[in-house]
Amino acid sequence: MRRKALVIGANRGIGREIAVRLASDGFRICVSGRNLEQLEEGVVPECRKAGAESVETLVFDMTDAEAVRKEYERVFGDDTPDVAVYNAGCNADNLFAFMDDAQWEKVLRTNVDGFFHTIQPLVGNMIARKFGRIVVISSVSGQAGQSGQVNYSAAKAALIGAAKALAREVARKNVLVNVVAPGVIDTDMVKDLPKEQVLPLIPMRRYGLTGEVAGAVSFLCGPDSSYMTGQVLGVNGGLYI
Repeated sequence: MRRKALVIGANRGIGREIAVRLASDGFRICVSGRNLEQLEEGVVPECRKAGAESVETLVFDMTDAEAVRKEYERVFGDDTPDVAVYNAGCNADNLFAFMDDAQWEKVLRTNVDGFFHTIQPLVGNMIARKFGRIVVISSVSGQAGQSGQVNYSAAKAALIGAAKALAREVARKNVLVNVVAPGVIDTDMVKDLPKEQVLPLIPMRRYGLTGEVAGAVSFLCGPDSSYMTGQVLGVNGGLYI
């Protein structure tokens, strides 16, 4: 039977592209988001077109641990995913001196608490099967820091630390945990950035494509990365070296 992959945060952008790429790689696909209609009208038919035998949808708020648990029980039962890609997240940019409690808490709760709520329930079965692949989507901001994004940089750096620690815990059970850290990727998140100011900072002088991030995830979920764990792959055009 084909292995099952869950992409957490698959409604649009990078997550959507990852789900479609894994579908083309032959995985059974599960996608999560906050809006069922968006999933069913967007990523689900695209995954089917890419060759997915089945596409299951999960709808929850990642900050709500009980909602995640109920959806996992409803959709998975004992057939939990072999592969989990944690792509979900949010930003609320502001200079630190002016950042309010809500901006800080929203970003940390969504990015970091969401990782715990969605990934932790899956690890036990991966250990029992002696197979699992976990890919965490962080950011170059979590590696280098970014002005105006103290909350986002803190959250994305925390994900890198969590992935590295988890990789040490589960490696002997053939559960591999790695990170992809995108740079400036051409999505809605960067549409308001002043491109003429950003491009000179990137050695390759262009924004990255969602498909280039999905390709890195595909590699980490496939057989060619079977001796890699606890690593951070930068997909950033040389922005951080």
